[in-house]
Amino acid sequence: MARAVFNGQVIAESDATEVVEGNNYFPPDSVNREFIQDNALTTTCPWKGEAKYYDVVVDGKTAEHAAWCYPDAKPQAINFEGYVAFWRGVTVEA
Repeated sequence: MARAVFNGQVIAESDATEVVEGNNYFPPDSVNREFIQDNALTTTCPWKGEAKYYDVVVDGKTAEHAAWCYPDAKPQAINFEGYVAFWRGVTVEA
C-alpha cells in the first residue's frame, strides 16, 4: 500500500499505484481532492505528454506545485493517464 502524506494528512492511498521513473502515480479515485488545488503550471515530457500541476494544501500549509498528472497522456503513458504523483514536501511511503 502506498500513501502520500503532507502536514500529517493522508492525501492519497492505494495498492494500485503505477511506479514510473521512481514516482508512485496514484489512481485518480484514491486522491483526496479536498487537499488539491489547481495551479497554472504545466510542463511537457517527450514521452508522457503535458503535465498539469496542483498545489497541496492542508490546514493552511501549502506545498506549491507538489502534485502532477498527465490528463491527456501520450500513447506510451496511457496506463497512468490521470494518475497523480507527488513531490516537494509531500512524503510518499511505499
